[in-house]
Amino acid sequence: MTDRPAGVTLLGATGSIGRSTLRVVARHPDRFRIVALTAARRAESLDELARDVEPDFVVLAHGRPEEFDPEWTGEWRYGSDELAAAAAGVEAGIVVNALVGFAGLKSTLSALQSGRRLALANKESLVAGGELVLEAWRSGGGELVPVDSEHSAIHQCLVGRPTEEVSKLVLTASGGPFRSLPADQFQFIRPEDALAHPTWSMGDKITVDSATLANKALEVIEAHLLFGVPYDRIDVVVHPPSIVHSFVEFRDGSTIAQMGHPSMEIPILYALAAPERLPNEFRSFDPIADGPLEFEPVREVEFPMFGLGVAAGRAGGTQPAVYNAANEVAVRAFLDHELSFGGIAAVVETVLTEMDPRPVGSLADVEAADLEARARARETARCVS
Repeated sequence: MTDRPAGVTLLGATGSIGRSTLRVVARHPDRFRIVALTAARRAESLDELARDVEPDFVVLAHGRPEEFDPEWTGEWRYGSDELAAAAAGVEAGIVVNALVGFAGLKSTLSALQSGRRLALANKESLVAGGELVLEAWRSGGGELVPVDSEHSAIHQCLVGRPTEEVSKLVLTASGGPFRSLPADQFQFIRPEDALAHPTWSMGDKITVDSATLANKALEVIEAHLLFGVPYDRIDVVVHPPSIVHSFVEFRDGSTIAQMGHPSMEIPILYALAAPERLPNEFRSFDPIADGPLEFEPVREVEFPMFGLGVAAGRAGGTQPAVYNAANEVAVRAFLDHELSFGGIAAVVETVLTEMDPRPVGSLADVEAADLEARARARETARCVS
């Protein structure tokens, strides 16, 4: 424990993970202090948060708040370059990347190259950036602590044990709102149905990803990259209560699980404080009241986005970035009532088929694949119902 609170830069402050992070920090003012807040476009929300938190500065990645009069009179910075610069700023020892989608990749690289502790909630940047992110982690000498509940669980279960001792990783999935819905009813799914998650409170994009199981495919890729475990030793099971967040099976036959009630504030606190465990007010697991713990297999046929994503991860190169980009475009079209629920997988599969895997040697390679995949996905979405 140090005498001064650790500085925290919060990227994506106005989203659900960002606001959860602010609540966690507020409960531990002796340990953490927000030095910078960023948002993509929500200038009014960022202004409101800045008035409450009083950071050293804020960053608005897109646009300027010229159409309104900010009440917070501190320093405003603008542009995507300032977003990446904030992630490398010397003011903060901890960077929480809660940005949504591919837009978080530059900030992830910036934080890791600068030797910061990166609390990573932006799984898409690791999926799309792959080896670039891992190389930035190795060369920068910082830390990467996952915020996703599943990967936080694995991180805690491993407690520094080498990969050679791991027989299997098992990630859990809630199954989303359509876990038991008959396949012939999928054609009637509306955006508001997909956004009604039974367990977690999340942003729109990740909630739809949970409904299609794309999110779980992204998490399999993330687990492979974070922990160095081959794909054939990473499994997924459906666990509707979302109490068990992941299992690690070791070669001696022991299996260790991390459990807790579904709240992102628990893995956020761990990512900020690890290896120390700070006091928390959340309800603890009660084996009687919370049992029995049920598990089911993944319905891979009915949810093709899962298999498409894992296959993209296995293919490597630019394919994970292509999968992620096409999915982001298709989900946006679905939320805008321009594409059916089943059309999401149709768009992503078409784009993956059209684009062969290419090697990744630089950020430019990933950005080029991302742009091409988005263009192809927009064109395909216009032709798919």
